[in-house]
Amino acid sequence: MGILYIIPTPVGNMEDMTFRAIRLLKEVDLVLAEDTRTSAVLLKHFDIDNKMMSHHKFNEHGTSAAVIQRLQGGQHVALISDAGTPGISDPGFFLVREAMRAGINVQTLPGPTAFVPALVTSGLPCDRFVFEGFLPPKKGRQTRMEALAQETRTAVVYESPHRLLKTLQQMVQVMGSERQAAVCREISKVHEECVRGTLGELVDHFTQTEPRGEIVLILGGMDPIQAKAAAKEARAAEKRRIKEEKSKNKEL
Repeated sequence: MGILYIIPTPVGNMEDMTFRAIRLLKEVDLVLAEDTRTSAVLLKHFDIDNKMMSHHKFNEHGTSAAVIQRLQGGQHVALISDAGTPGISDPGFFLVREAMRAGINVQTLPGPTAFVPALVTSGLPCDRFVFEGFLPPKKGRQTRMEALAQETRTAVVYESPHRLLKTLQQMVQVMGSERQAAVCREISKVHEECVRGTLGELVDHFTQTEPRGEIVLILGGMDPIQAKAAAKEARAAEKRRIKEEKSKNKEL
């Protein structure tokens, strides 16, 4: 039985690649790549000459069965994404689940991911946090933002540069302009930057400065005292609603 290796790749600086990752990419029988053109640049940089097969969110349900057969036949396979750790807002979960169901050994290497350095660099509490990934573009977006408004832990959100300003403006409407936040972009790259402040200040900043590159938005949690007060008010409102409903039923 072969081994499925989940291998993180640099989110920016090529020097973030680990020695173990390079060795395994040379040794495995097959490398599954989100985009073979992007991964070809990575492999060439580290003098890795190995077979690649495309494995992305549009074909993973179709290719996973064949990959499992290879693994069951004794081949070792590595899965990489364009940047960062597979499975974290990238393809990977489905294949890992199917491999585990088939009794295949899955080993995930530690390595690059965008949200960890962004979280630490933000200066916001990182002892407890929630990872949201990308918010829904339309359906369910408002609901998720309202839930984040009540979240006391620091929240990590991925966002595209062309949607960042709109997202910040929507958060101001739902959470208020004083919520602390940070926008980190181009992690581990030459133009890496982390802009910190309130949501209102970030809206002002990115109204004047067009954001570019990969974006990680770190959102400070709701003050615990405010959270308790909001929860208390919500319970009181629910009790009032139930009482009013019972009163109407009696009248009927």
